[in-house]
Amino acid sequence: MALYEHIYLARQDVTAQQVETLTDQLKTLIAANGGSVSKVEGWGLKSLAFRIKKNRKAYFTLLNIDAPAAAIAELERQLGLNEDVIRFITLRVDEHEAGPSAMLRKREESDRDERGGRGPRPDRGDRDRPRRPRDDAQAGAY
Repeated sequence: MALYEHIYLARQDVTAQQVETLTDQLKTLIAANGGSVSKVEGWGLKSLAFRIKKNRKAYFTLLNIDAPAAAIAELERQLGLNEDVIRFITLRVDEHEAGPSAMLRKREESDRDERGGRGPRPDRGDRDRPRRPRDDAQAGAY
């Protein structure tokens, strides 16, 4: 069996509970076709870079899948019929990433920054040095 990373975007007007229910249905579908889901990450409601089917936001969910190609074909067919899913992508990978994905790591880092976890500011060097005067060519350019 092959390894896949699958991400789908659900409409902004569905609830988080409905997104979890949809994820459970997808996991059941994959298991019924001889595959397994090793990791599920809900990235939450995020703003989109551009409108997709009149939606400005969407719920993002990542699934790490180990399944045959027929299971992936059925998964994509079902998602194409579902009105709550606005986009999806499935990528075949050599191996699944261990630990949290880059999106979750990014969220954890931003949470630390909001709590003031950056630490002290780095040294900015000697601030008392006099500024170098500009020559006439540089002065006229500005």
